[in-house]
Amino acid sequence: MQAQLTAAIIILILTGIILSFRLWCYRKQIHHIKEEIALMEKEDTNYQLSSFCPIGETEEVILAVNRLLVHNKEEENRLKRENRIYRESITSISHDIRTPLTSAKGYLQMLQKANMKEEKKREYLKTVEQRLDNVTDMLNQLFEYARIEAGEMELEPEIFQAGNLFAETISMFYEDFLKKNCEPKVTITGKSCKIRADKHAFVRIIENLIKNALVHGTGGYQLSFIQEENQIKIRVSNMTDSIDEKDMDKIFDRFYTTDQSRSRKTTGLGLAIVKGFTIQMGGTVKAQLKDERFTIEVWVPIVADEIFS
Repeated sequence: MQAQLTAAIIILILTGIILSFRLWCYRKQIHHIKEEIALMEKEDTNYQLSSFCPIGETEEVILAVNRLLVHNKEEENRLKRENRIYRESITSISHDIRTPLTSAKGYLQMLQKANMKEEKKREYLKTVEQRLDNVTDMLNQLFEYARIEAGEMELEPEIFQAGNLFAETISMFYEDFLKKNCEPKVTITGKSCKIRADKHAFVRIIENLIKNALVHGTGGYQLSFIQEENQIKIRVSNMTDSIDEKDMDKIFDRFYTTDQSRSRKTTGLGLAIVKGFTIQMGGTVKAQLKDERFTIEVWVPIVADEIFS
């Protein structure tokens, strides 16, 4: 009996020692974590929590917190990168807007000179009009994209023949292609392709695709509107010398332009608007570059014929 009591006492003592040691380890680990957190609060660092005394589930907690720290750091770096790009883009766009306005002002000042020939006046007035049109187009793109991003662009979907509207829209750019001494190859399916979408958004998609092709293209223009199963595919393709493979991952990003000198007078919002409107229509868009031929394809679902029967 005495031996059993002695053994029980020894077990209790050992258990107490073990529990006391574990409690000490927990306290030391908590104190260690508090010191590391205090250090991270003071300094912008990639420092992570470390294990002072691995015991119980503290290792799992530390690993979970470190995963959260890594995620937050990645998000912080992403936001910093996006803010930097945003600031640089705003600066560039401000320059793009200011340049044609300054030019227009200069021509208007010259128009005030006496004894200027009528032919010269008409030439200067036409130049002023072109400069102001450039500014208007840039501001319209900025306003339109801002509304899309804010979810304030209220689309009014309706059912219409998309092929007819595609043909009407590209016809408006006939003079632009003539100025580049290049007639595009146009392919339009003869099938009835009805879609349910906002007409304004649909036209803007086509306009922006063609404008992008005219700005960055060097020839070999191909514009097509065809049906593939239950979708229509709008395809705009052209040769280019200003787009590289490194641009492909960013081609639909806001404010992104392959023209770093910004001499082509583009806001870098045209294709971002294309993507935004296409997604709202339930469609998809992709771009590819092969042997200096740049191609953008937009898919939009077709309305089933049985709806009209």
